[in-house]
Amino acid sequence: QVQLVESGGGLVQPGGSLRLSCAASGSSFSINAMGWYRQAPGTQRALVAVISSGGSTHYANSVKGRFAISRDNAKNTVYLQMNSLKPEDTAVYYCNGNPPLQSYWGQGTQVTVSS
Repeated sequence: QVQLVESGGGLVQPGGSLRLSCAASGSSFSINAMGWYRQAPGTQRALVAVISSGGSTHYANSVKGRFAISRDNAKNTVYLQMNSLKPEDTAVYYCNGNPPLQSYWGQGTQVTVSS
């Protein structure tokens, strides 16, 4: 019944920026830690950013200083601001709880960083 819908991806040049959104329907996630995950071709899905129910954030070293996760509990939405994008950031980006629930994985949103 809970659905997570990611949006905001696209094609961007190296050094560019994107803001991803994750909108939840069916239930409030205000009490849950949430994360952004990504999966590049041929790789396992990996956690890149986490925000706790209280707003504390943690980032994978590969994105620290470039990405910022935030949440608006009133809107049931989690955001990922991505700056200074690199080709290595190319992946499908997903949101989910942390730890993730298997039934909550959605379609993700494609981010392609290329010249």
